[in-house]
Amino acid sequence: MNIRRGRNRSIRIALTASAAALSLGVLSACGGAESGGSADGKLAVTASFYPLEFLVEQIGGDHVDVTTLTGPGVEPHDLDITPRQTGQMSEADVLLYLRGLQPAVDKAVDQAGVKNTVDAADLTTLEAHGSSSGDGHDHAEGDGHDHGEEEGHDHGDSGLDPHVWLDPVKYAEMADGVGEALQKADPDHAADYRKNTEALTGKLKKLDQNYRDGLKNTDTRTFITTHAAFGYLAERYGLDQESIAGVDPESEPSPARMKELQKIAAQEKVTTVFFETLASDRTAKVLAEDTGLRTGVLDPLEGITDKSQGDDYLEVMEANLAALKKALGAK
Repeated sequence: MNIRRGRNRSIRIALTASAAALSLGVLSACGGAESGGSADGKLAVTASFYPLEFLVEQIGGDHVDVTTLTGPGVEPHDLDITPRQTGQMSEADVLLYLRGLQPAVDKAVDQAGVKNTVDAADLTTLEAHGSSSGDGHDHAEGDGHDHGEEEGHDHGDSGLDPHVWLDPVKYAEMADGVGEALQKADPDHAADYRKNTEALTGKLKKLDQNYRDGLKNTDTRTFITTHAAFGYLAERYGLDQESIAGVDPESEPSPARMKELQKIAAQEKVTTVFFETLASDRTAKVLAEDTGLRTGVLDPLEGITDKSQGDDYLEVMEANLAALKKALGAK
C-alpha cells in the first residue's frame, strides 16, 4: 500500500509539473503575439496578393517573414478570407493590401486593426480605365485607352482601376512606399531597406526602358485581352487595350461586344487574342476562331504558378513584353 501511494504521489507531481510548463509555454506564446514579430525575430509582414508579396520580399530581404493571403493559382478577385486568416492578419507587424481589388480583403483589413497597415493604392495615383469612347484609335504615347469595360464591372466602389502594378513606373512608386513602411516598422534595419528599395526601383526603371524601346515602333497599337487588367500598361506605352470582359476575368461578354471586337480586330490589324493563366481561355479561343487570329498569353501577374511565363515579377513582365512585341509587329 505504501508503495502504491508513493507511485500515485509521484504521478501527481509529474502531471502538475507538466501542466505548469504548458501554462508557461502558452503565456510565452501569447506574449510573443502581443509584442509582434515572427518566431525568429524577423518582421512579420502579411501581403494580400503576389505583386505586394514580391515587393516585401525584394525590399525586406532576410529581415522579414512574409505571408500572402492569396495562394498560388487562386484568382485574387474571387478570394474569400477565413476567420483563421483574419486572426493571422491581426498578428502581423505590417499589413499590406490594395483596396478595391479584393473586397473580402478590404473587409478583413478593417477588422484586423493592425497599426502598420499600408494601402498600396495610397502609394501611387490610381486612375479610371475602361470607358468606351467610340472614337478612333489614334493614340500618342502616354495616351492609351481601354475600351473593354462592360457596364456593371467597375473596379470597386471608387471606379478606379486597381491593376497599377502592371505599370513599372507606378510599381516603382509603390516600392518606395513599401520601403518607407518597413523602415518605420523596423528602424533598426532602415539602411538595408533603403538600399534594397533603390536596387529594386533601378530594376524597374530598366524594365520601363525595355518596354519603351521594345514598343516604340509597331505595326499596330491595339491588343485584345480577356481581362481588362492592362489599362495602366497601355496608357504608359501608348497602346490601346480592348478587353473581352471587364475587371472580372470570369464575366461573360455580350454578343454585341464580341461583334464589336471582330470589327476592331479587322480595322486595327490585330493578330492575337490574349488570355491569362488564372482564368478560362474559352472566350479568347471563341473570338480567335471567329476572326482567324492567334491566341497567346499575357499575364496580369495576380499570382505566380507553374504555368507562369517566369519565376518572378520581372521575368513575367519581360515575357509579357516579348508577347506584345510579337503580337503588335514590333520593328
